Amino acid sequence: MAAADQTARRQRGGGGAARRAERSAVSFETARYIERNIPNFEILTPEAIEIIEHNAEIVLEEIGVNFVENPAALQRWREAGADVQGERVHIPRGLARSLCATAPSRFTQIARNPARNVEIGGNTLVLAPVYGPPFVRDRLGGRRYATMADFEMFVKLAYMSKWLHHSGGTVCEPTDIPVNKRHLDMLYAHMSLSDKPFMGSVTEPSRAADSIEMARILFGSDVVDSQCVMTSLININSPLAFDSTMMGSLEHYSAAGQACIISPFIVGGAMAPVSVAGTLTQVLAEVLAGVAYSQLVRAGAPVIFGAFVTSIDMNSGAPTFGTPEASQITYGAGQLARRLNLPYRSAGAFNGSKLPDAQAAYESANSLNAGLLSGVNFMLHACGWLEGGLVASPEKFVMDADQLGILHKLAEGVPFDTNAQAMDALREVGPGGHFLGCAHTQENYASAFWRTNLLDYKPYETWSEEGARDTEALASAKLDKMLDDYRQPHLDPVIDEELRAYMTQKKASMPDAFI
Repeated sequence: MAAADQTARRQRGGGGAARRAERSAVSFETARYIERNIPNFEILTPEAIEIIEHNAEIVLEEIGVNFVENPAALQRWREAGADVQGERVHIPRGLARSLCATAPSRFTQIARNPARNVEIGGNTLVLAPVYGPPFVRDRLGGRRYATMADFEMFVKLAYMSKWLHHSGGTVCEPTDIPVNKRHLDMLYAHMSLSDKPFMGSVTEPSRAADSIEMARILFGSDVVDSQCVMTSLININSPLAFDSTMMGSLEHYSAAGQACIISPFIVGGAMAPVSVAGTLTQVLAEVLAGVAYSQLVRAGAPVIFGAFVTSIDMNSGAPTFGTPEASQITYGAGQLARRLNLPYRSAGAFNGSKLPDAQAAYESANSLNAGLLSGVNFMLHACGWLEGGLVASPEKFVMDADQLGILHKLAEGVPFDTNAQAMDALREVGPGGHFLGCAHTQENYASAFWRTNLLDYKPYETWSEEGARDTEALASAKLDKMLDDYRQPHLDPVIDEELRAYMTQKKASMPDAFI
């Protein structure tokens, strides 16, 4: 059956013209996903981990979790041995952890360009862009509601950014398209404007089903049935509530063998305790319940331990980012994820700034570095985030995407081979000399140091003559050049036609809705 399906796909591929178009298509360099050669930073002692794990089991058994408006979920839990009282599920000690054991510790998400497949889990780190902002802010137009044109721009930028491995999902919320139809346009943008891996829709269960059907058109049903082609974000309605919308989407994806990020949505002091230990206890309890439920739907379905964590300013109530407490939770959750032998999602270029300024840079750097050192495997929001996630900024996107190269370099670790020891250089130069012209420098200068493609290191006079541009201005100029240079990756015209026909049919089947 699989062979017949593959034969049919080859026959509908457009023949010689399609192959010639594919050979002539422009491609942009993408770095391979990160494989860490550095140790993870572990902030929790073994005793602290035992306390958190013990307390999380108490939360699940004594307090319980709510599965709201989802009779099928309640029935699954009953059959698994949980005590279900109304919509509250009390999970006996050890049950959730034993169910989590069937989830894979590492999996591959394939892209339509096989060279851009990613491995998620173990020592890897996959970087994906901002997700979810309803607003866009750029240097020329200021802050405004996002449109589909903005969405397409961000997909192009992610495709062209060397250090991003993943196209992401809702890179911004295109408000000029009806709510019940925009997921189709967003998925099509990821599928047609990029050939990197992408995420599915989760805003309503039927939209998850549409995502799976469009993936079947793009990859073939045989591929979707046997491999992971989408990763999707399932947020828990913290504290301790699993709503029917997110769980309905999870049920579709897990049943189809597609990956879900089970992610508590934590704002410390509002949706979780103010203490690090209390928040980690809640995070672990929620993830255990969510991952266990995915395995009740389909044992072996790929899943990621998620932790989106921030805190609030106790004066204004506004969320804060890049804070030390958030880093402590990120480090601690990484240890808990590894104890469960699950891939880990957290961190990003988080900040609360309204502009791509010094505050944005400081807070983003704090969060990005914590993500690298905590063992994150899938980092959503790695570039483009402003104003606590309300805003996607193309200039910030370009700035962040450049800095992601530093994570790649740090993750390489420090080599100690003969060339790295540089003894020949030390002998050649000797006391009082310099290394600029020695043989070792000449052989290694091109790859010796990480190089920015954005920041300015020119002399003052040159910088002044060129307009004394700040980093945002440099990013704006690079943004324009990237969009001018963009070339769409080849997509089989027969598949493209099928995708468009599916979208047209689905849109025609329902009236527009904007809520």
